[in-house]
Amino acid sequence: MTSAPRTASATDEPRWLDAEQQRLWRAYLDGTVRFIEAVGRDHEERSDVSLNEYELLVRLSESPDHTLRMSALADGLARSRSRVTHTVARMEARGLVRRSASTGDRRGVNCAMTSEGYRVLVASAPAHVAAVRRYMVDVLTPEQFRALGEAMAAVAAACKGERAS
Repeated sequence: MTSAPRTASATDEPRWLDAEQQRLWRAYLDGTVRFIEAVGRDHEERSDVSLNEYELLVRLSESPDHTLRMSALADGLARSRSRVTHTVARMEARGLVRRSASTGDRRGVNCAMTSEGYRVLVASAPAHVAAVRRYMVDVLTPEQFRALGEAMAAVAAACKGERAS
């Protein structure tokens, strides 16, 4: 008989990061915050939508009929349903998206991109891509960029309780 895997408890001694792990962890935190701030700043200066609004429009544009259930949208954006609801409400007031009851489940709510939302997405895309290239893609080697993407996919899967593929 095998025992279940042991999980850490509050009384267990933590597995501290060594100096190299600490250095890399802090570099990751610093780089992530600065990257998001820089791309967000570019969106504010060169676009009619914030970075979060842009990503929401991208997710809708990649969906059939440019429509997603609000819960699927929140999951795909890794944001709380409450935060996505507030963002969608602001975007709906500006005519970028519209909400409607789900046809399959009247309790569900769909979010659809409007033609104005699509126009704003298309107009914002060149500046967004330029910022992502300027602050990340063109700074890293192709190998570093690939490794970063694979590493972050593994982290995202671990945070969702899944195995990375």
